[in-house]
Amino acid sequence: MGRKVSIRIVGLVLAVVGAVAVVGNGGGSSPPDFGQPFAGLTASELQRFSDGQDEFKQVETMEEGLGPVFNDMSCANCHSSPAVGGGSTRLETRFGARLSNGTFDPLSQFGGSLIQEQGIGVAGACEYLAETVPPQATIVAGRRTTPLFGLGLVDGIPDALLRYIAYQQKSDPDNIAGKVSIVTNVETGLPDVGKFGWKAQNATLHVFAADAYVNEMGVTSPMFPSENCPQGDCASLSCNPDPGVNDDGSGVQAFTDFMRFLAPPPRGPISGSVLAGEYEFNKLGCASCHVSTMRTGPSSTAALNQVTFHPYSDFLLHDMGRLGDGITQNQATGRLMRTAPLWGVRKIETLLHDGRAKTLTEAILAHDGQARTARDRFARLSSFDRARVIAFLNSL
Repeated sequence: MGRKVSIRIVGLVLAVVGAVAVVGNGGGSSPPDFGQPFAGLTASELQRFSDGQDEFKQVETMEEGLGPVFNDMSCANCHSSPAVGGGSTRLETRFGARLSNGTFDPLSQFGGSLIQEQGIGVAGACEYLAETVPPQATIVAGRRTTPLFGLGLVDGIPDALLRYIAYQQKSDPDNIAGKVSIVTNVETGLPDVGKFGWKAQNATLHVFAADAYVNEMGVTSPMFPSENCPQGDCASLSCNPDPGVNDDGSGVQAFTDFMRFLAPPPRGPISGSVLAGEYEFNKLGCASCHVSTMRTGPSSTAALNQVTFHPYSDFLLHDMGRLGDGITQNQATGRLMRTAPLWGVRKIETLLHDGRAKTLTEAILAHDGQARTARDRFARLSSFDRARVIAFLNSL
């Protein structure tokens, strides 16, 4: 009933791990807390983490390339809970339209698909204001700010492992076969496996950082040298007070270093109820998509080199039915969403992509599409068994 595949996947990972390091197993010492760097970094790596954290918290100004439209002036303003590098309840807005032939139109001529909710104001003959959803939009979706903890490990997952998991899921009796997100890596111009973002729309942590810099703060860089046209009006960029490439790439690299060396969420206390809840979680079939164990490939950073870790995600796209956000990005159509990692979920205040769920139970019962069968099993559980599943999730 949907459990054999996840067991085989975990078995494969553990078989190839051998004697490599396991995140959080520090020889009896406590793992790093939320917002702290990995244990065991070199002095140079710690300095890069610290410098990156400073850049991450820095408030950008117009003189440094902020805008002309943007969502906030600092990464840390959104990524703040429960520590710098975390998430928040803040939502960004995406919009578009479904055409008569069924395809998605991001309405880029009106500034889509991402709203920049602030503007720098008067600049020359122009006034840059907050963007609004145009009346032509038929789809509007919220996207919750996600935590960044442990993303250096995610960046190190070999593409072959994700492809293998997708292949194994094809034989799952619950019909939960995920899809590897194939995107164009803007650094290489070549197809690559996407791992980052609600739609797995970014291939690498470096690209993810540059994408956020331009789309959230309006700061261009060599990877993304073009400004967003405010509300789709590209002619208004003639008044842009800082045209051209705003960041030479050093800021993007600093953001990347901060995220790369940011430790994963520490596990909470593990009780008998937690262990029983994990058993129920696996029996329900939830672990078929929320895969507990992954392993990184080789890395020059010892803390990231062939390490097993536990994100509780397969980082694949799944058809979520009515829970999809309606937005198409790359090959991820409106019903497809990347499996949300569950590590650190006990510290997330609102759940699902649009923050609609306030409790873990609400979030589970809102699942649809390929997750419907596991959801229905959870709905049939006794209140006692449900509580054990929730106890397990609250330990992550």
